[in-house]
This record gives sequence, C-alpha cells and structure tokens, in this order.
Amino acid sequence: MIENIQETVSLLSRREREVLVHLAEGDTYCKIARRMGLSVHTVDTYLRRIRGKTGATTRVQMAFLAMCAAQVNTQPAVTVPESRDLAA
Repeated sequence: MIENIQETVSLLSRREREVLVHLAEGDTYCKIARRMGLSVHTVDTYLRRIRGKTGATTRVQMAFLAMCAAQVNTQPAVTVPESRDLAA
C-alpha cells in the first residue's frame, strides 16, 4: 500500500508536494500562501490539482498521503518535559 501512495505522491510537482506538506501540518490556505509567497487562489489551484492527481477528496486524505510518503514531520510540535525536569 505504501508503495502505491509513494507512486501517487511522485505524480505531484515539487510545489504541489510543498503545499501538501503545509496542509498536512495544519496550515490554513492563507498561512500556506504567506509561507510560500503565493496568493490564496494559487494555493487553491494547487490543492485542486493535487485532488485531481491523487483522487483525495478531503484535507484528511491529503494529510494521510503526505505522512505515508514521509513528506511530513510527524513529531509533535510541542515537547512535554519529563517529570524529573519539572522537579528542578
């Protein structure tokens, strides 16, 4: 299954993959546009192309594609200190 997902993601352009990663990281269309120096309309266009190439219909499906293809940092954004660190 992972091989098929990686093949599917390989159909995407570099910029489409970049948009996909930002989307999977939870960024809004506006935030993606700001980070990439694009208009919101262009981000929407990239996402429509991603949907067309992959068959994904939701943000969750696109995020799943990104994570399965190891395109997304799956580490938590915030680290929780261990209890011994709190005692100091």
